[in-house]
Amino acid sequence: MVTVFYWSDRPIFPLDHSNLIERKRLRIPELESQMAQDGFFDDAKKAGELTREYNRLKALMEDWARLGKARTDLTENQELAKSGEADLAEMAAEEIPVLESRIAELEAAVQYALLPHDPTEDRDAIVEIRAGTGGDEASLFAGDLYRMYQRYAESRGWKVEPVEASPSEVGGYKEVVFKVAGEEVFRFLKYESGVHRVQRVPVTETQGRIHTSTATVAVLPEAEEVDVELRPEDLHIQATRSGGPGGQHVNTTDSAVQVTHLPTGIMVKCQEGRSQGKNKERALQILRAKLLEAKVREEAEKYSAHRKSLIGSGGREEKVRTYNFPQNRLTDHRVNLTLYNLDQIVTGAIAPVIEALQASEMAERMAELEA
Repeated sequence: MVTVFYWSDRPIFPLDHSNLIERKRLRIPELESQMAQDGFFDDAKKAGELTREYNRLKALMEDWARLGKARTDLTENQELAKSGEADLAEMAAEEIPVLESRIAELEAAVQYALLPHDPTEDRDAIVEIRAGTGGDEASLFAGDLYRMYQRYAESRGWKVEPVEASPSEVGGYKEVVFKVAGEEVFRFLKYESGVHRVQRVPVTETQGRIHTSTATVAVLPEAEEVDVELRPEDLHIQATRSGGPGGQHVNTTDSAVQVTHLPTGIMVKCQEGRSQGKNKERALQILRAKLLEAKVREEAEKYSAHRKSLIGSGGREEKVRTYNFPQNRLTDHRVNLTLYNLDQIVTGAIAPVIEALQASEMAERMAELEA
C-alpha cells in the first residue's frame, strides 16, 4: 500500500486555459508565413527551432481538441448514467472512468505544452553521484542510488553509459559518473539534483543503531557545441593511467583522459572507455555540460533572486530527499511528499516521485504564465 500526503488542498492545475490557447493558435499562421519565405532553410539552426515550435503547436491544438471532445463525452455519459434506461445507464457508467483517465492525461499534456519550451529538457543527461557524510555507509548508499537510476532508466527504455567510477573498499562508490541517453531524459531526471539522505542500520553496525548518511547527486543536461565554445587554448588535456578494478587492461594502459578548463579550473576525468579517443570525447561532453550548468544557473539566479521555486534550486547543497529504511518511507522535502514503499522505489520505481515534482513545477510555472 502506498500512502501519499499532498502539499496543497487546491487543485494542482487551473482547468481553463482558453486565453493561453488562443495566443498559441495565433502563433501558428505567423510561423507558417515565415516557413513559406524563400531562404527559410538557409539558417539551419533557426529553421530547425521554428519547425519544432510549429510541430509542438500543432500537437497542442490536436490535444486541445481531443480534450474538448473528451469533456463533452464525459458530461453526456454522466447524464446518461442517471437515465431510467438500465442498459444505457450501465454502458455510460462503464465509460466514465475511462474518460476521466483520458481527460487527466490530456490536461497534463496540454498544460506542459503551454509552458515556455526549455530546449534542455529534450536532452540526454550527465549524472554524478558522490558519497557524502557517513564514510563506508555513504559510499554504499551512493551505489544504491546508482542502481536505482539504472533500473529507472531501463524501465523507460533509456541507455546508461558509464563515464567514471571510484569504487569504495566495501562495494559502494566514492564517486560514479554516467550518461543517460534517450527521449527527454533531462526533463525527468533534473529533479534528482541535491543532497539525498539515508537513515538505516549499516551492515557494519553491531548495536543495531540507525545511522544517517548522505550522497550528493548532480544532473546536468548534455551540452551541444553551439551552447558552449571550448577553445583549444583554454584546455589542458593529458592522458593518465586508469585506476580501480578492471583487470589487466585498466592497469597497463594510459587510456584515461583528464581535461582541465583553465579559465574556470573545472577538471573532468574519464576512464571507463577502452580507447583514449573515446574517453577524451566523453570528458569534453561532461565539461560542456558543467559549463552550461554554470551559465544557466547564473541566469536563473538573476531571474529568481527575489523568490524561491516550489521545487527548490536543485543545488547540490540542498537536502532534497530522505530515505528511511526502518519505516520503509521516502520523503521528498521540496513538495512535502511522503511514500511508504521505499523497498520498491530503490529498485527503480521512482516515477510517482518525479511526477509529483513535475506537477508542482508545472503549477508554479502556469501561475506565473497566467499572472
